Amino acid sequence: MFFFESIPWYNVVMWFVVLGLLIGLNEFVRSGKRASQLMFMALPIALTPVWLFVVDSEITSWFHWVKVYSALAGALIYMVIRFTNYHKKHPWYLVLVPAILAINILEAVIREFQVGFMGFNGVVDGMNYISGGWNYVNAFAGILNILTICGWFGIFATSGKRVDMIWPDQTKLWIIAYGIWNISYVYSCAPGNAFYSGFALNIAATIPALLWAKGTWMQNRAQTLSIWMMWVMTFPYFFAVGSTFNVSVSYNPAANWTLALISLALNVALAVMQVSRIMKRRLNPLKDELWTDTEEYKQVGALRETESPNPKTA
Repeated sequence: MFFFESIPWYNVVMWFVVLGLLIGLNEFVRSGKRASQLMFMALPIALTPVWLFVVDSEITSWFHWVKVYSALAGALIYMVIRFTNYHKKHPWYLVLVPAILAINILEAVIREFQVGFMGFNGVVDGMNYISGGWNYVNAFAGILNILTICGWFGIFATSGKRVDMIWPDQTKLWIIAYGIWNISYVYSCAPGNAFYSGFALNIAATIPALLWAKGTWMQNRAQTLSIWMMWVMTFPYFFAVGSTFNVSVSYNPAANWTLALISLALNVALAVMQVSRIMKRRLNPLKDELWTDTEEYKQVGALRETESPNPKTA
């Protein structure tokens, strides 16, 4: 196969199990404050000693440690918006949302440059790598993805049975550009479980945001990534090389180039569209929402009418 080696039926089943569990657990934490506190406060506190003193893993690098806590930081920051009025009294707090997103992307960009610059070829941190020009191409796409984050002062929280953080100016195009960039990153820099953490993890955050929970992609991404990273830190070998459920990438440079070039093309197109819109409408990308006149924005922005001055506390 082009992107992966053979994919047995039981690995296909496991892929859907992973996808279903991530979506299901994301819906669980969307259900309320207590569920979110259990998943993103109590559970990581309980697991941190396990990661430090019990799990002995050769494949847990610095990146895994940074990623799990930065993802959890995002989930906690978004919980404040979902369940309190703090962001209304202190609008600066909303800047933390794009900040944690940008930091997460930047972490991956740095890792991408590291893999390319150090010429990872062979087994490094327990994973087999090949490196090449695609690392630099995708790193540049990641930088563009950071620069095209926009409209964070329009973020708000809904009320009702499920309290969500909504980001109306985070368009489908940005989400898709991010998704392909992240898949390309994982494929090149975390190839040991790219079948799951590249494709299933990205799709798990996107499906609800496109279908029944529009505008929630950022929230979904932080929550599903936190859940995935806690699993990886606790059971690092479950999908690793040698596991029944491991699916090896093809290690075909053409596959790496394909993903990186698609990632770059999408992010360049997004950047061109945003710059054009900013110039034509004389918008300030640091303060203004860029897509308010689009049907997509209006549909998601209409949820603002359900915003409550007193979000649920339980």
